[in-house]
Amino acid sequence: MVSVKLSTAALPLCPLITRMSLIVPTVFCIILPAKTANAIAQASINKRFLLGHPSHHHVGRYSRLGVDVRKGGIESFFPIIGSYFPRAFCPVARVGNRALVLHTDGVGSKPVQAYLQWRETSDTRQFDLSQDLLAMNLDDAVCTGLGCFFFVDYVALNPLKVPKLELLGRLAEGFKRWSETLRELGIPFIFLGGETADLPDQLKTFDLAGTVLATDTLQKLVRGEVRAGDVIVGLRSGGRAKHEKKENSGIMCNGITLARHCLLRPEYAKKYPEIADGKYGGRFRIDECPEGLGMTVGEAILSPTRIYTPLILRLLRKFRGAISGLVHNTGGGLTKCLRIGENITFIKDRLPPPDPIFLLIQREGRVSWREMHEVFNMGVGFEIYTRRDGVDGILSECERFGVEASVIGRCERGKGGNRVVLKTKFGKFEYRG
Repeated sequence: MVSVKLSTAALPLCPLITRMSLIVPTVFCIILPAKTANAIAQASINKRFLLGHPSHHHVGRYSRLGVDVRKGGIESFFPIIGSYFPRAFCPVARVGNRALVLHTDGVGSKPVQAYLQWRETSDTRQFDLSQDLLAMNLDDAVCTGLGCFFFVDYVALNPLKVPKLELLGRLAEGFKRWSETLRELGIPFIFLGGETADLPDQLKTFDLAGTVLATDTLQKLVRGEVRAGDVIVGLRSGGRAKHEKKENSGIMCNGITLARHCLLRPEYAKKYPEIADGKYGGRFRIDECPEGLGMTVGEAILSPTRIYTPLILRLLRKFRGAISGLVHNTGGGLTKCLRIGENITFIKDRLPPPDPIFLLIQREGRVSWREMHEVFNMGVGFEIYTRRDGVDGILSECERFGVEASVIGRCERGKGGNRVVLKTKFGKFEYRG
C-alpha cells in the first residue's frame, strides 16, 4: 500500500481531496456520479479525434520505420465523437461548474533505450523513466489550465527479459521523489498506484503509460481560442531548470525511434534483437560523446523530459487573463499548435537554434529539415500564446524558474483551417491542419 500526503495549503485548489492522508492500495477504484463518469468517458473518446495529426502527404524516414505521426485510422471514430471545448489542447468534460480532463500518454520508445543501456552497463538506474511519464501527462493536461492532478501508471513488461523488481523499484523511487518535488512547488498532485502486466508473449522489453485526471472550475479553463495578434512565447526543452538536477538534451519523448536508428551502431540490434525489427544505421556507441553534444549519445537519447507544469501554473496565476493558448510540443513537433484555434496562421520566424542532439540526428540520418520540425520539438518544448502586454511578465517569470524563453512568432488571421509557417535558417516550411 502507498501512503500519500497532500499539504493542506493546497487543498482549497482541489475540493475533491479530503484533509487527511490518503492510503491507496495498488488495486483501487474511484466512484463517481453517473453524470461525471459519462462526461469523462466522452472526453476520452474525444482525444482520438483531437490528437489526430495534420498536414501534408510527405513520407519521411520516420514513417518508413513504422511510426505514423499523423495517427492514420482514427477517422473510424469520427462518427461517435463529440466535443465540449473543441479548441482546447486536450478534450475537456464539463460537469456542472467544473472542468475535467482525463488524459493518457506514454514515453514512446524510451523504454527500449533504457533496456539497451541497462544491458550494456548493468545499471538499473536507467529504468527510472518516472520524470518522462509525468511530463508527458501533466504537461499535456496543464495546457487546459487545470491544476489539480490525480495520476496512475501502467507498466507492461516481458519478465523473461526485464528484471521486474528492479524496474518497479526504480520507478517507485522516481514517482516518490517527483511527488514530493511537485508538492513542494505547490502543485496539488496525488499518485494513486496503477497496473502492472507481465506479457512475455506480447512484449520484447517493456512499456510505460500513465493517465492523469485534472480538474478545476470552468473559469480556470484555457480554451485554446487564440486570436490574430497573439504573440507566441517558446520555452526551451534543453538545459537545466532550477527544479532539475542536471542538464538535459531537449529531446523529450518523441522521435526516439528515429534517433536510435540514426545514431546507434548496427551491432546493438544484432546483439539484442529484441530492441529493433530493422537495422540500426548509426556510427556511435552509447558511451561516445560527439563534439558539441555535451554528453554521451546514450545520455542525450535517454535525457529526461522537462516538467513545465510548476512554471505554467505560476504563469496562469499571474497572467491568466493574457494567455489564450498553451501547447506542449510532443508528437508533431513544431506543428502541434495546429490543434488549437480556428482559421489561424501560426508564423514562427524567430525560432532559437536547435539543441545539438537535433543537429546530430539530422546530419547522421540525413533526415529532411521539414521532417525534423514535424517529428522533434527542435529545442522548443512548450509554447504560450499571449497578448502582447503579457510577454514581459511571462519572460521574467520563466527566467526565475531557470527556463530559457523567447518570443518565437505570432498569430495571424487565416482562412480554410489552421496553418503553420516555419521560417528557419534551414528553409521555410508550411504545414496545414
